[in-house]
Amino acid sequence: MKILFIGDTVARAGRMIVHGHLRQIQREYEIDLTILNCENAANGFGITPKIADELFDWGIDVLTSGNHVWDKKEILPYLNNNTRILRPANYPPNNPGRGTAVLKTRNGEEAAVINLQGRVFMPATDDPFRVADQELAKIPEHVKVIFVDMHGEATSEKVAMGWYLDGRVSAVIGTHTHIPTADETILPGGTAYLTDVGMSGPFHSVVGVMKEQAINRFLTQINDRFESASEDPRLHAVVIAVDSKTGKAQTIERIQRR
Repeated sequence: MKILFIGDTVARAGRMIVHGHLRQIQREYEIDLTILNCENAANGFGITPKIADELFDWGIDVLTSGNHVWDKKEILPYLNNNTRILRPANYPPNNPGRGTAVLKTRNGEEAAVINLQGRVFMPATDDPFRVADQELAKIPEHVKVIFVDMHGEATSEKVAMGWYLDGRVSAVIGTHTHIPTADETILPGGTAYLTDVGMSGPFHSVVGVMKEQAINRFLTQINDRFESASEDPRLHAVVIAVDSKTGKAQTIERIQRR
């Protein structure tokens, strides 16, 4: 099974670079399951039902998210009604939505996607390690391919999650920092790992924000409203090949498109 995971997609610039390259990448790599982190898709902060539907129409199979998923209040009922959009599983259980999806992929096989969020330098949530155990216990035993989006700030926490889940999931891929890392590997137990897949959005920016506004905040320490940038959009993603019978990763490859 081939899995395509597209990193945090930021505002219109990010959505358009995804739209422009998605079908070609899916054909080139013979993708069976396409996942995209959508928490910044609506002008950099959150996701709306209209944009979620648009991304699904383009060929995204599952949307993962993170701490910004709550920013647009109109998405809250949508999280309950659509099983293919996820919020981090370690938010309080009564929050709208769910943190795990099990679905049939394009090759007819089943796969699971789990969305987790780190706690270091992040909003307070439940323990992602223990919640990972709980979510794995809910997945039917015959589903071997399991993908984890670990949305977090601290590299150490993401690396720890990779080792914690090694041999129990097919991949642990980090999101949130918007900067791609070059540590892709397959851990000894067969889990593909990458600390951060990077951002699909405007490269001429400070992690997606207009660079002048971000620089001014550092200079003045005044919290002005941030706006999303638009120049030089780039797509960052990762493609993972998994043995469907064992759930073990075979290859992991970072890709970039401009």
